[in-house]
Amino acid sequence: MANVDYSIYLVTGRELLPPGKDYLESLEESLQGGVTVVQIREKNADTAEFIEIAKVSKIICDKYNVPILINDRVDVALAINAHGVHLGQTDMSVAQARALLPKGSIIGVSCNNVHHVKKAIGDGVDYIGIGAVWGTKTKNLTSPIIGVRGVGELLAALDGTNIKAVAIGGIKASNLLRTLHGCVSSSEHALDGVAVVSEIVASQTPKPATEKLARIFRAFKAEFSLTPTAAPTTDVILERVGKLMEKVRGLGPLVHQITNNVVATQSANITLALGGSPIMATGPEEMEDLERVTGGLLINIGTLTSTTVEGMRRAGFYANAFRKPLVFDPVGVGATQFRRESVKELLNLYQISVIKGNAGELGAIAGSQEVKARGVDSVGSGFKDPVSFVRQLSRKERCIVVMTGSTDYISDGKTVVSLKNGHEILGKITGSGCIVGSSVATYCAVASAVAAEGGTQSNTEGSLVSGDMLLGAIAGVLVLTVAAEIAVEKEYVHGPGTFLGGLIDVLWSLTPEDVAKRAKITVEVA
Repeated sequence: MANVDYSIYLVTGRELLPPGKDYLESLEESLQGGVTVVQIREKNADTAEFIEIAKVSKIICDKYNVPILINDRVDVALAINAHGVHLGQTDMSVAQARALLPKGSIIGVSCNNVHHVKKAIGDGVDYIGIGAVWGTKTKNLTSPIIGVRGVGELLAALDGTNIKAVAIGGIKASNLLRTLHGCVSSSEHALDGVAVVSEIVASQTPKPATEKLARIFRAFKAEFSLTPTAAPTTDVILERVGKLMEKVRGLGPLVHQITNNVVATQSANITLALGGSPIMATGPEEMEDLERVTGGLLINIGTLTSTTVEGMRRAGFYANAFRKPLVFDPVGVGATQFRRESVKELLNLYQISVIKGNAGELGAIAGSQEVKARGVDSVGSGFKDPVSFVRQLSRKERCIVVMTGSTDYISDGKTVVSLKNGHEILGKITGSGCIVGSSVATYCAVASAVAAEGGTQSNTEGSLVSGDMLLGAIAGVLVLTVAAEIAVEKEYVHGPGTFLGGLIDVLWSLTPEDVAKRAKITVEVA
């Protein structure tokens, strides 16, 4: 069956129906809301009951011209003349199913690793179901949850084929946009659909529940298909950075920072000197209210505890929900298992706008062994090809990547901007990297506010954040590093102790002209 729309793929589960809700009534309302494919799954029904349920379901699906697939059971599919089947890894082989089913039948297979995908390609399936993406109570999982970031590798394996891909496992309206953004592969391969169970079946109002899912999916596809803008030149970057510098003092964005408690005071002071307004709150209970009103969020894991992780979970979730810029600083991520596991969880949970770290930290996130770390510091000379590294990591994580060092590299996955400003004295004060994160978060908040002010932000539900996050990241790094150069030249600066005060003073009075005069920028385009 050609040209199947897999976008909103309903998997039935009668055991999830709310009290008083009839199964067929729920199914028809979901079809009216925009379900595009229906898979009948009956884990506990005997064959006769399964066939009867499938038969009456097909009558309704035919009314709306929506394909109906049967989970596992080729015999049931044949009995009701279904459009095809969905097979698990332990079910009948694709070849056997193909031999039994009518020509042109749809066959899909569940996959949770690249080996499964490659076998599915060889078997000639029509689509694959990838998961589980999130935790779910709707089925007994025999394989580990692969997470949002794990889907991209499987999608990349489909490059060059016509096989479609549907994600499954705990997908809801509240995490759908994160799922769609995060599941895109580094080769720009996006999902063709999402399989949903409880969000629709367990709803008293399946039609509006489905309409919301369909609306988000369509909006994402519209955003994803937009032609990317051309890479900015150095002159354009400096002009736009100057405008952000002028705007920050007028807008005074509120920047929420869950940060290293060793440097909370100086991070707050840096934010104030830039023209922002810091709030350094960590309590999980207030995160929804805070992210509703803040201009941007910084999450820094420098002094990570089990208590602060919960605050980070909620803060990032609500930052996405309210479409606020989210800057993530994985301080010392490679130092302990607790940090590695926590960062993996957080990066799967929400969509980051900007990841900022040194070579060792970003190498740990990328799984690279090229650069080692000692505690929070990188060891050695860095990556042999830092431009390619940040570009590839940006594509993989679907966000802006900032790699700090003697040269700072910033990428959106296509363009890489290299900045050679700064002074070695920055490395002699505690938390110099942390204050860069505060600066980046402040300017990303301004970039988002400027987009809203100018009416250029996305008017759809397809984008997780408005504004130019690449520019916000560039501005955050450039302003701070240029200020460091100027501060160290002040006659009252004699070392790290006086330098920090001098840096705050310079940031307070720094002008766009100061930055443009000293900026050392290189722009490289893939």
